[in-house]
Amino acid sequence: MMYMSNILFDEGIPNDAGVAIEYKLPQNSKRIDFIVTGKSKSRNNTAIIIELKQWTEVEATSMDGIVSTFIGRSMREVNHPSYQAWVYSALLEDFNESVQTENILLKPCTYLHNCISDEVINNHFYDEHTAKAPAFLKKDAKKLTEFIKQHVKYGDSDNIMYRIDNSKIRPSKNLADKLDSLLSGNQEFLMIDDQKIVYETAIALANRSTVKEKHVLIVQGGPGTGKSVVAVNLLVELTKNRLLAQYVTKNSAPRDVYASKLIGSFKKSHINNLFKGSGSYTDSEAHIFDALIVDEAHRLNEKSGMFQNLGENQIKEIIEASKFSVFFLDEDQRVTMKDIGESGEIKRWATKQGAHVHELELQSQFRCNGSDGYLAWVDNALQIRDTANETLNGIAYDFKVFDSPNELRDAIYKKNSINNKARIVAGYCWDWISKSDNDASLKDITIKEHKFEMTWNLASDGNLWILKPESVSEVGCIHTCQGLEVDYVGVIIGPDFVVRDGRVVTKAEMRAKTDSSIKGYKKLLKANPEEARAKAEVIIKNTYRTLMTRGGKGCYIFCTDSETNTYFKAMLGTT
Repeated sequence: MMYMSNILFDEGIPNDAGVAIEYKLPQNSKRIDFIVTGKSKSRNNTAIIIELKQWTEVEATSMDGIVSTFIGRSMREVNHPSYQAWVYSALLEDFNESVQTENILLKPCTYLHNCISDEVINNHFYDEHTAKAPAFLKKDAKKLTEFIKQHVKYGDSDNIMYRIDNSKIRPSKNLADKLDSLLSGNQEFLMIDDQKIVYETAIALANRSTVKEKHVLIVQGGPGTGKSVVAVNLLVELTKNRLLAQYVTKNSAPRDVYASKLIGSFKKSHINNLFKGSGSYTDSEAHIFDALIVDEAHRLNEKSGMFQNLGENQIKEIIEASKFSVFFLDEDQRVTMKDIGESGEIKRWATKQGAHVHELELQSQFRCNGSDGYLAWVDNALQIRDTANETLNGIAYDFKVFDSPNELRDAIYKKNSINNKARIVAGYCWDWISKSDNDASLKDITIKEHKFEMTWNLASDGNLWILKPESVSEVGCIHTCQGLEVDYVGVIIGPDFVVRDGRVVTKAEMRAKTDSSIKGYKKLLKANPEEARAKAEVIIKNTYRTLMTRGGKGCYIFCTDSETNTYFKAMLGTT
């Protein structure tokens, strides 16, 4: 506050200007550091949004709107502060009725009062964001003062901040129209069959739900049943009806991918404000939302936050924050020790809060060439459960087992050249050294006997690796491909999954030390070895089930263990 006091101590800034500190945005847990309100030279009501940062040094990244700085005792990737300030402004413009109807002008900016160099913050790579919200550094104190004086010449005689704070929260017509136009004619989000039934049921329940009569809808669906398609359609339709709705997932990859598919661009937009993480509701006001649409609900956790120390239970907090909530899940895709998304757990929390529970199932297959038979074969081959599909005979799905990871890579490259819809993924059995050493030239996944080397994804493409053409040369993992799909997927099965004498053996100790999905395994192994191994086995099998069902037309695999490769070849059967 000392820094802002110095900024405002100027005779050109009216003494009766309004000031708000740590203003909490009503529809989420985010806070705006500093707001100055007043009237512009032309007497327009104005609010200046100022995002404050104590950072001294900042590093650039190759991702849109993302920088790296020292937070929580290590370097972390975070939003560029100009993007962050603009996002807060966009939230008010899109969801605050007073801002929309009373023509309150919002002017976002950021002030890094300890940062000296503008080499990164004001780099041309971030021009799109600094143009919307200028960034002021330590040396720019006078420039920030002039920025405030430019937009607030007269005092706040109209209680601008009071009107903003007491406004009704609902999506603007401009946002609803924009979202509707983005969805119209978008082939990625067409619905058929039982998708339409789930969609219409959810719309009806959302319209019926009130604070006193809450509804919870649980939608079960396997890979490729169109859970995400329905979820995005629901988000658009409910927003079009001026209901306050958000699309929620634990993993950021599906959020970023579906937002970019709607926008038609890799650049961040105000549409991204509708896509939220599952830990966003730890301190939300009860019933503030009309609808929360939870995709990949099997990935929900108990605690939230970077250090898993916030909130009580994500399922509870989501149901509590909204009048209506819909959970799309596939319990066989729980892939970490912390995943708690089960229908029974959702029902338990819904009942505790007096909500009416409804259940539906999506069955139509759009992935794996519409083949239930292939999915049943995968379950049988991975020894998740016994099924009648012991071979792939008669199943129209392109499945191949390669003797070399290089051959698999070449085959995926060839498929990707058709329409950029083929990717390579792998079990998380190799450390992400290129990330920790900040050296993109390092190769993470090395299989020496085949002279094979590749790098984990995210180094340059962020969560959009599955869309960007150049990312076919990178390898995705469970954390960045779950909930997403391609035409062809190439899967490298690592040493955590091997077959001995026809029986699957899982080896959690072969997972990379940087893999968070089995965090807590070693501790549990000491306390209860049998339980630890059983949990790890489910996670490892579900991981490969998920990876092997990302391809709509085909799946190619290579196993680092030769006996396991031979096993899968035998499982193909003969025609």
